[in-house]
Amino acid sequence: MKRLSWFNVTSLSLGFAFLYLPMLVLIFYSFNASKLVTVWAGFSTKWYGTLFQNEAFLDAAWVTIKVAVISSTFATILGTMAAYVLVRGGRFMGRTLFSGMIYAPLVMPEVITGLSLLLLFIGIGLDRGVLTIVLAHTTFAMCYVSVVVSSRLVTFDRSLEEAALDLGSTPWEAFRLVTLPIIAPAVISGWLLAFTLSLDDLVIASFTSGPSATTLPIKIFSAVRLGVSPEINALSTIMILIVTVGVVTASLVTKRNAVRAQKDAQAAERAG
Repeated sequence: MKRLSWFNVTSLSLGFAFLYLPMLVLIFYSFNASKLVTVWAGFSTKWYGTLFQNEAFLDAAWVTIKVAVISSTFATILGTMAAYVLVRGGRFMGRTLFSGMIYAPLVMPEVITGLSLLLLFIGIGLDRGVLTIVLAHTTFAMCYVSVVVSSRLVTFDRSLEEAALDLGSTPWEAFRLVTLPIIAPAVISGWLLAFTLSLDDLVIASFTSGPSATTLPIKIFSAVRLGVSPEINALSTIMILIVTVGVVTASLVTKRNAVRAQKDAQAAERAG
């Protein structure tokens, strides 16, 4: 086994410290009994109780989760359809324009996207709220889903679909029973990516939200401008915990599936 040099060890240590040390400090001070986030006054969990009694944060969290679930679902459906058309549609009139419109939001500054959507909603007379945030998040998230699903469709063996069609399946049945189960990991990955982007978005949501709907990132940003409170530390700690549990769970499931696939391949070799 090749040993790491002192330069690599130092670089990795500094990189991980730069990324994760602020998070550890934030988690540490979320259990601070003092209102001053930089002065330690003893261990306490009272700020977590105060957080769960804060109606403003709870309402913002509910709006954020609702918007993320709805927008990521619509983005996954539309992105998968767009990816299928791009990969399987062949040459058709307007293909270049269509692909450019799909990939443009990937490189478009979020300020421009948010401002253009705001002008659109004002122009059509649509009041800003949960609906406008969902439409905005669906617009830019579907592009990421399209890229993820397209990469899987490019490597998909079309002979499997052709075999299903030869056996009497309709094109829709072939897609539902053959294509979709095979590309399901890419579709799920696209949904998770869209869900994460929606949870994290601040710029576009600030343009398209209204007084009746405020997302959690906007609420946190507004609160931090007045000073970091222990409740913000507690909320951030909970979010870090949720993300950590999700990442660990996904890693364990992936590892288990890889081990199972390896055992199946070995069993197939022995049977052959």
